[in-house]
Amino acid sequence: MAMPFMRPAASPAAVSDHHATQSGPVGPSRREFLLAAGLFGVSAAASTALVGCSDSNEFAAPLQEFPQGFTWGVGTSAYQIEGAYNVAGRKPSVWDTFCRVPGKVLGNATGDVACDHYNLYPSDVALIAALGVKHYRLSIAWPRIIPDGRGKVNEQGVDFYKRLLDELEAHDITAHATLFHWDTPQALQDKYRGWESREIAGDFADYCTATVDRLGDRVKHWYTTNEIRSFVHTAYTFPGGPFDGAPPFAPGIELASEQALWQTSHNALLAQGMGVQAVRASASRGSTVTLVEDSVTYVPLTETAEDIEATAKAFRSMSPNGGIIVPILTGEYDPIFLENLGASAPKIRAGDMEIISTPIDGFGFNTYSASYVRAADNNIGAEELLFPEGYPTYQSSWLKFAPDTVYWGVRMFSESLGRNDLNIVVTE
Repeated sequence: MAMPFMRPAASPAAVSDHHATQSGPVGPSRREFLLAAGLFGVSAAASTALVGCSDSNEFAAPLQEFPQGFTWGVGTSAYQIEGAYNVAGRKPSVWDTFCRVPGKVLGNATGDVACDHYNLYPSDVALIAALGVKHYRLSIAWPRIIPDGRGKVNEQGVDFYKRLLDELEAHDITAHATLFHWDTPQALQDKYRGWESREIAGDFADYCTATVDRLGDRVKHWYTTNEIRSFVHTAYTFPGGPFDGAPPFAPGIELASEQALWQTSHNALLAQGMGVQAVRASASRGSTVTLVEDSVTYVPLTETAEDIEATAKAFRSMSPNGGIIVPILTGEYDPIFLENLGASAPKIRAGDMEIISTPIDGFGFNTYSASYVRAADNNIGAEELLFPEGYPTYQSSWLKFAPDTVYWGVRMFSESLGRNDLNIVVTE
């Protein structure tokens, strides 16, 4: 499910000292970059996953050998696998509530039992070990550690994670722990409407401190939040916005305006930054902390200088990147992004951007598909192109086949945001 891979975003620059004419290819070819970064096998393997393609597809490229030192891992999230929703002091999350609304989830399924990982974790860890995988990204359930979202720590919940982490260590599996994977305590949703309130940033930081204080001897790799884009921008909407007033993710709320949505997103950015600070203050020496984000990858329609430049502009200025990863990695919202939001832009208090851009030890890059762009005469300088009808997809209709996704996504962290220093972990 997840594939951690450490590689500086500067990798493209390392193989792009040669320059081409303005109308020709600029920088390394996709094949050159994928080979240099050890990622060619990923792109090739993806070709067999198209809907309608069989495992014996004669046109599929052969799987390539991965270089020595390439790090494979797998990952899960607490609500999707743990179950035990009301066991040992755990209280509801917004997903427990959301799943009980008829029609919100296919088959009215809930996470009450899920994969029963809470009880089956020894055999689950044994399965991971049997794969030969040495890295595992799990998430820790906020409502299991602090059931009311703030205040008293539930030591029974902490003990479950201690047992799980000890089991991983016994199998020589390195734990990568995500502190928040969408399971906001329902108590905070009831108290101040969850992520709509700036107050949640302080509560999240306190939760991070409590968790790292208790588990930091077992975990050295921490991730604060998983996909602000998902738990804000797919969980909330506004009149005239996406999802026809019914967002598909918990808590599934239509806000009063687009400005309220971006203010909610700003609160999440603030919480992430305060979370990083909390982890740094509590974690042992040698620990790392970052976040995981589903940033949008843009791919140039043609590999000309004009379209590559347009791709860099789109990566930085289009939504949601300009309002999520850009402020985290640069310390400011993208100016063109704010210009296009107009009155819907979030209100920023003094000191917010310094907190939001608190330094992180790399970037957890979740990537699934891409959007194609070309140069355009608009204030961004880029035009996003619609996929034609019948364009190949994976099993989900929104998941368009885009084999260049990892290549251009990693490359743009360097070329668009100037973060040559950033280690990229491909987390999903």
